[in-house]
Amino acid sequence: MSTSLRVYQSFKHISNRIGDALPPLVLRLILAWEFGEAGYEKLMGSNWFADVSFPFPFSLLPPEVSWQMATWFELGGAALLVLGLATRFISLSLIILTIVAIAAVHWPAEWHSLRELLTGYRIIDENGDGLGNYKLPLLYIVMFLPLLFRGAGTLSLDHLLQRRLFK
Repeated sequence: MSTSLRVYQSFKHISNRIGDALPPLVLRLILAWEFGEAGYEKLMGSNWFADVSFPFPFSLLPPEVSWQMATWFELGGAALLVLGLATRFISLSLIILTIVAIAAVHWPAEWHSLRELLTGYRIIDENGDGLGNYKLPLLYIVMFLPLLFRGAGTLSLDHLLQRRLFK
């Protein structure tokens, strides 16, 4: 085997090991920060969910119940993401919470063309045109996908428990 091929194989092995640990950890920590911050703001703030129109079946819940659920899923989910515990369940739960938030708060109130819909793909509605601001929540969903489908990575309690329980 040539030297360059051995170097490549070594690099590939090392990068695979790092790839199994570092990217999921970074995703978990960033998402934990964002959702923990959102949950903390809800915990310390006042309930504005009464002014929001939620999609079915979430519209069946009283605003106070929705507020508490969102607050505690964000805070609890953030803590579990940091630990890497129940990561797939938490990822799915926070994806659902984010989809509901997009539908209730971030999606355009009204749009008549794909161009208008795509105008809402932005962080904030700086023009106040009502065409939405769903870019950031959509990016969160995309960031959750590797955690949902691949798990928390090797630097997690999920990985440790799996190794201990299923030797």
